[in-house]
Amino acid sequence: MKKEIHPHYHNCKVYHNGEVVMTVGATVPEMHVEVWSGSHPFFTGKQTFVDTAGRVEKFQRKFQGNYFQKKDGAKKA
Repeated sequence: MKKEIHPHYHNCKVYHNGEVVMTVGATVPEMHVEVWSGSHPFFTGKQTFVDTAGRVEKFQRKFQGNYFQKKDGAKKA
């Protein structure tokens, strides 16, 4: 096996909202996550709303008004 080609292994601490939620093996010493199994609605049974970088508002602005109405000259099925 060749030497010095493998990444360094760390006992990585995973942080969620500033708290350590678990320790795993990884190539980085620490990770900061927004969602993990302890906060995900599938595992907790609680529904939460996460809007990353205003994507919901961007979608609503793009498709507001009469965007989905048929345009003149469009074929009818």
